[in-house]
Amino acid sequence: MGGSHVNQALVRLYFEVKVGLRDPVAAWAKLTGNSQLYQRARGERRVPLDDGTAAELTAAAIVHTAAEHGADRVAALATSPLAGLVGDLGGAVLTEQPSAPLQMLGRDFSGPKADDWARAAHVMLWGENNRLSRTPDTPWVIAGRYKGQKVVAIGPHPTRLSDETLVVRPGTDGALAMAMGHVLLKEFFLDRPAFASHAMRRTDLPLLVRLRERGGGFVADGVVGRPAERLSVYGGDAVEVLLPRFDDGPGVLNRGVPVVRDGEHLATTVYDLLLAAYGVVRDGLPGCWPGDYDDRREPYTPAWQEALTGVPAGRTIKAARELGATAEQTGGRCVIVPGRLETAHADTAYRAMLALLVLTGCGNGWAQPGGGTGVPLVPYLCLHAGGEDEANVGRLCWPLADGVLSGRTPRSVLLEAVRDGLPMAPSPRVLAIPRPIYPMPPEVELLIGPDDLCDLAPPDARLVADAVAKLAVDHVECAPAETGGPSAEALPAERRMRLLVDHAWTHEYGEALPTYRPPGPGLPVKPTQLVVLR
Repeated sequence: MGGSHVNQALVRLYFEVKVGLRDPVAAWAKLTGNSQLYQRARGERRVPLDDGTAAELTAAAIVHTAAEHGADRVAALATSPLAGLVGDLGGAVLTEQPSAPLQMLGRDFSGPKADDWARAAHVMLWGENNRLSRTPDTPWVIAGRYKGQKVVAIGPHPTRLSDETLVVRPGTDGALAMAMGHVLLKEFFLDRPAFASHAMRRTDLPLLVRLRERGGGFVADGVVGRPAERLSVYGGDAVEVLLPRFDDGPGVLNRGVPVVRDGEHLATTVYDLLLAAYGVVRDGLPGCWPGDYDDRREPYTPAWQEALTGVPAGRTIKAARELGATAEQTGGRCVIVPGRLETAHADTAYRAMLALLVLTGCGNGWAQPGGGTGVPLVPYLCLHAGGEDEANVGRLCWPLADGVLSGRTPRSVLLEAVRDGLPMAPSPRVLAIPRPIYPMPPEVELLIGPDDLCDLAPPDARLVADAVAKLAVDHVECAPAETGGPSAEALPAERRMRLLVDHAWTHEYGEALPTYRPPGPGLPVKPTQLVVLR
């Protein structure tokens, strides 16, 4: 006998119905069809149930729901044991992973497999990664260390799995990532072109960006869509661009970029804009720039981040140099393992971290646990369970925003994002969760999870899969597997890895380029989390 538990009244009613029908799927259909009787029965205490019956009950609910209402009305959190089965059926797999990898690395991004970790030369465990002490990934991290792999942990607490730990104040990881990017751009791009070939073929750095006048200077006005002949157009005319700054309140940075003519417009490259955003100075360009790595006044120097993160400037420089040198020597065998970040603006920090991989040719090195595809959980709950939210998403925009988000509610922005392609699924009727998540969508008929308020404790996933296979004949078709990937040739503009996330909402928030937002209030549905680039 197994160790599953079920709502007492639910299982009693199920068996009462099944006696006359014998077919589990038909029994579940009749049981849930009498909504008043069924709803009254829910919420009673849970009682033990053998695994075989629990699996049959779960399978009956899944098969009936998929056949009658559509497979996407069955949902499971990606960390649930049932997530694989739900995904194979074409159901909604809900993910809590950041959207930043898809925004910057593209839809073809798959990430390293577990055994790739052992072959990595440099691994950064960034954020709250306690999960590594209890998952199958741990042996690969340990195996890699025996082969000379360098493991650096970055987060609020030291970890026994690392060779070195950078203890960062909660919520300031983005500042450290920006300062490391400053060093990489200065020493591995400007001083010597260590990654120039990679940048020209695989990233958006050489793409031209139109500029438009705004507030006494110029701001980025969207990617033109074609690359320049070189990463930079430095050497001719220059103008002052206005860039967002959030470390000292919402503000504006004044930095210069070289420009060329693009018809009636001025244009520069993403690379030139990035150097300006990170504060990497070049002779002859206007604006306010840091003097050197020790300048604390201007972002994003190693000394500037020290006051925010608590990480000494010297250790920041060393960490960046080790990452850059290892990536150069090994052809990009560096990995970042992202964990939970203690900030409402984690999406911004993740983009700053991802920029380090894009710059150094390690685009497949984002070891996002659980995969990056699926339906984002927070928007899913906000759409189906949160009701209307009167919060103003425009309040986090930077000072030179055009106002397209002013007065907008999170729900209205979310609905627009779904229309534009954000992965979404309808409200679930069967939902499997590995931990309590509230508020809950009201149409859920079977809630599978560990909490006492759930209808059923998670049954054995293999038994459920076997039961579904027996019951689903002529009812449910499996979702086709996706194939294909990037070629080895230079990628077209729309398939390159991005440093500039070119979308109206990211421009409004001042987050089109990597930046740093300090810990502070955020929104459940932040527009920059909802950006889907094709």
